[in-house]
Amino acid sequence: MFMLDRAVLKSVAEQVMSGAEVVVEGRASRVMRTGSRRFRTVRFAMGGREYQAIEQNPEKPSRWGKLAREGHRVVQFRDLASGKYVAVVVDAEVTEYGR
Repeated sequence: MFMLDRAVLKSVAEQVMSGAEVVVEGRASRVMRTGSRRFRTVRFAMGGREYQAIEQNPEKPSRWGKLAREGHRVVQFRDLASGKYVAVVVDAEVTEYGR
């Protein structure tokens, strides 16, 4: 598994929830909205790999959905090469999956 830069994940989570673009390693990526639910999402590169940051759906029954329903800022991170979710950031606190 690749090492994740926790500072970058925290920065991306904050940027995706508060702005129209995300800047990582000097490169800007536009924040988009997903289909009908209009959740924020952005693709970005970190350490030579492509990732996607996705605003958590508060209607999901998971603990992350529950936190989003309670008003916490929850952003999931997916490795685009593997398709696997690798981390979540809740109110600037990073949790890596599988660690």
